[in-house]
Amino acid sequence: MSVLVEVCIDSIGSLKVAERAGADRIELCSALRLGGLTASCGYMQLAVQQANIPIYAIIRPREGDFLYSSDEAEVMLKDIAMARQAGCAGVVIGALTAQGQLDLPLIDDMLAEAKGMGVTFHRAFDHCADPESALEALLARPAIERVLTSGQASSAEQGKEALKHWVEMTRQAALQIMPGAGVTPDNAAAILSHCGAREIHLSARMGQPSAMQHRAVATMGEGDDACYPMTNPAIIRQIKALSAHL
Repeated sequence: MSVLVEVCIDSIGSLKVAERAGADRIELCSALRLGGLTASCGYMQLAVQQANIPIYAIIRPREGDFLYSSDEAEVMLKDIAMARQAGCAGVVIGALTAQGQLDLPLIDDMLAEAKGMGVTFHRAFDHCADPESALEALLARPAIERVLTSGQASSAEQGKEALKHWVEMTRQAALQIMPGAGVTPDNAAAILSHCGAREIHLSARMGQPSAMQHRAVATMGEGDDACYPMTNPAIIRQIKALSAHL
């Protein structure tokens, strides 16, 4: 059985590139430079219309930590409803307390709003103070299909020992451990072989030069106006080829 390859994207242009290159599932985001934020309604709708593979929309209202106010929680619940209306196959969620524990009341509210949809728990897991207890709590919630994690390290390669342990913890459960962060064609096979995961997550980004002929002096935010992120199909193809033999 080959490994499922999930690609996170932050533009509609990247969707077609990722799917044609062999992505099995899409994590739909905006602003990947900020770790991924919730996509707009129009972006969700068009992605679902154009895709032939499952679209999971990240539900993250802002950059930074995963400690959310009551207003932010309300935004997240409304965004889950929007993702459902757009036809997304699933959502990607996460929330923590100030002490680094899972915010279970908010998580349960989000699961209730997402009932009938697929659910991934995102890398808020990597910010948990006690990942073992957090994983047990997620295992007790069957609606959660997988946990996206780097093994609480800067990259999945560095966190491969923890990833292996958590894969073993969930071996008899439906919950999947999906390594992500810093995944490349050079390390994907080693990560998967070491930890035994059956899904892997990557962004496969490259810089796409702007087609603008006029160059303004003014800049927009902290980004590079002369270049924007785009999915690199070669990276996806390489990882798909590697994962097919694991």
